[in-house]
Amino acid sequence: MTHNNPNEEHGRLLEACAAGDHGALQTLYRLEGARLLGVVQRIVQDRALAEDIIHDAFVNIWTKAHTFDAERGSGKTWIFSVARHLALNHVRRQYREVTVDDTTAEQLDAERSLTASAEIEDTFDWQGRGDLDRCLKALEPERRNCLFHAYVDGYSHSEIAERLDRPLGTVKAWIKRSLQSLRECLS
Repeated sequence: MTHNNPNEEHGRLLEACAAGDHGALQTLYRLEGARLLGVVQRIVQDRALAEDIIHDAFVNIWTKAHTFDAERGSGKTWIFSVARHLALNHVRRQYREVTVDDTTAEQLDAERSLTASAEIEDTFDWQGRGDLDRCLKALEPERRNCLFHAYVDGYSHSEIAERLDRPLGTVKAWIKRSLQSLRECLS
């Protein structure tokens, strides 16, 4: 029997971490460390800081592996969300420490939104067939990810807003409009 699905492999490795298998953590680092570093470095814009965050992420992966639930998403998605969450928290703390006027804050938010949307990838590995797949592909990746976070991961709107570093009202509007687009596409 072959195990070609990397998402299943990540899930098995997380289960092994939860059972205390240090080799499983090393394998996860070998498989995803470089990609995680790239993602985190794009968020924090600093290589050394990104390396520190990746270290913390793997400590969290090790200590929280028991909380991974394959029913709520893939192991790979879980690992990446741990790293992204730490990076975004760092950026949020950094922004809280800087005092700027309203105009500068709006410009910074606009720049971050443009940069982030240019780098958005699908968070979820999904491969469907038929009409639903066609309709989901028509949605922008960030909006599609909101739907998946809400309906696959079971996150609340506020959890999604925090995870994606977007205003709550924006996330609610994206989900509502995306569901409407799916209804229209499927009818």
